[in-house]
Amino acid sequence: MATRLVQINMKARDDSALGRFWAEALGWGVDSEGPGVTNLEPVGFAYPDPVAVCIDIIARPEPKTVKNRVHLDLATTSAAQQADLVARLKDLGATLADVGQGDVPWTVMADPEGNEFCVLEPRPIYRDTGPIAAVVVDCIDPRGMARFWGQAMDWKLHEVTDDNATMRSAQGVGPYLEFIRTPDTKSVWNRVHLDVCPYPGDDLEAEEARLRGLGATDPGIDQSAISWTVLADPEGNEFCLLTPR
Repeated sequence: MATRLVQINMKARDDSALGRFWAEALGWGVDSEGPGVTNLEPVGFAYPDPVAVCIDIIARPEPKTVKNRVHLDLATTSAAQQADLVARLKDLGATLADVGQGDVPWTVMADPEGNEFCVLEPRPIYRDTGPIAAVVVDCIDPRGMARFWGQAMDWKLHEVTDDNATMRSAQGVGPYLEFIRTPDTKSVWNRVHLDVCPYPGDDLEAEEARLRGLGATDPGIDQSAISWTVLADPEGNEFCLLTPR
């Protein structure tokens, strides 16, 4: 049994407006499965497929108060494309952001609701990922996160050090998942989190039990009104275990 990363869940005060921003930013299509939910995926995409990690934007009234512990890195293929993308994102409503990055070759930005993301300089490793180069998770212990997520999912571990760990889908396509060591600790529930899904035919309850055996915990929220399961990884980051499909 194993799961795979299928989407990023992002909370927003206005899901439709934020959905339009990210659809334009990525060149993706927009859909909705109901009020307060905006779904983003590549045009012509057949969900789930490892070539892309989709985005679900969910309406919530709470404002953003701290730096997100999960963010997106966007890929570029040249310095000119990086500059053009930054300019286009500004026109769409993004702003430059300072998270203490100093003098770096990438550009740190924030979307219209303040969610941080990076527009990377060209890097050969991301030449075939699509518009999202990587999903990045801040953490205290990249090695520990790599152990948990390497067993939780069937994604392949490419690199692990004391400062970072990098994974990619078992098929070697789509964006990377990266764990970056940061000095700050988690203080509030994550407005951006990972959604994972077992494979068709797998038992959801058995998969939940397996993840708990690996170190996942109960985040302590009421789950009586939802059909999926919310868990937390060993550093307390919430994630959703979705119904196999």
